[in-house]
Amino acid sequence: MSIHFSLKERIEARYADALAGSPELKQDALLLTLTNDVALEVRFAARDEYSIAWQWGDALLRIDTAPFHPGLATYPNHLHDADGKVRADPLTATERDPGENLCAVLDALLKDPLLESVGYAE
Repeated sequence: MSIHFSLKERIEARYADALAGSPELKQDALLLTLTNDVALEVRFAARDEYSIAWQWGDALLRIDTAPFHPGLATYPNHLHDADGKVRADPLTATERDPGENLCAVLDALLKDPLLESVGYAE
């Protein structure tokens, strides 16, 4: 079973009231929109290889695990914030289950789409 299919089922069950429509499965991604107008593109190649990108208005943010920022406390996972800065990832951990990571992101985005309230470690 595809990891994205499993994530879709989990999200539909847990976040039914927060979804603006049914999550859409693509070949290598899961697309979903929340009722607060946050649009997400979720890609998991493996438990520790992922990208969770979202748009809210003109702001684009992304958490991913590309190994390009070894100086960050959460390396390899990191956040590209709304200002384009790369920061330590305040929400996900590569050792966690993909569903747990995605739920952590969705819970945060439902409260604060720009993640301004989570605080960033440098």
